[in-house]
Amino acid sequence: MDVLHWDGTLSAKDFRIGAFAFAQKWESCNLAFPPWSWLPCPKHPWLAPPEEEGYLSLEKICISRPNEEEDIDQISQIDTGEEETCCSRNEDILDDATLVQSNHHELHYCDFHIVYSSTFRVPVLYFRAYCSDGRPLPLDEIEKELPACASKELSKKWTFITQEEHPYLKRPWYKLHPCGTAEWMKLLFLSDTANPKFEVVLELYLLSWFSVVGQVFGLRISFKISN
Repeated sequence: MDVLHWDGTLSAKDFRIGAFAFAQKWESCNLAFPPWSWLPCPKHPWLAPPEEEGYLSLEKICISRPNEEEDIDQISQIDTGEEETCCSRNEDILDDATLVQSNHHELHYCDFHIVYSSTFRVPVLYFRAYCSDGRPLPLDEIEKELPACASKELSKKWTFITQEEHPYLKRPWYKLHPCGTAEWMKLLFLSDTANPKFEVVLELYLLSWFSVVGQVFGLRISFKISN
């Protein structure tokens, strides 16, 4: 396919190729987080799903920034009985702000799913945030604790947050609305003077996309991954 005539969208098969390429780069260079996992869509006994149907999952991510050194020691000693990932402000992939903070050092977590939208034909970032006891965080509380740069990103039409049923889990999740995604992804690759082949575009698509949408949550792509 000629990139010059490409509309910025992906087929479900292209999404799967890009998802695996993104997950491999993330795992090899982003040691501060667990790897993204490819989860196949639930199977129905009367319907065989296409091989490429599924989504990427990164779950129970704890992003917090204590105000004092003694707070760091207190949080590091908390044992929830489950494996978790807490990312400090020293990691180069995190924004100086935090995803969620709370009084009394209560830990909050966030799950992220990258799901293919058959309507918009682009990836969509679904997420949910919750307390250590499993209680979900309402959107207004999440928005108050997003990084400072998030308000700027959310003012753009393609990054506003909506809530809808997760297409596979059938439960309410938040998502960054995908309208406009195809347009700015096309412009992003057309601005590349190297004029990459479509195979290269597929390999870099989710990496380039997440480097933009991840900023809403203070998640930055490591410089090592982008090379």
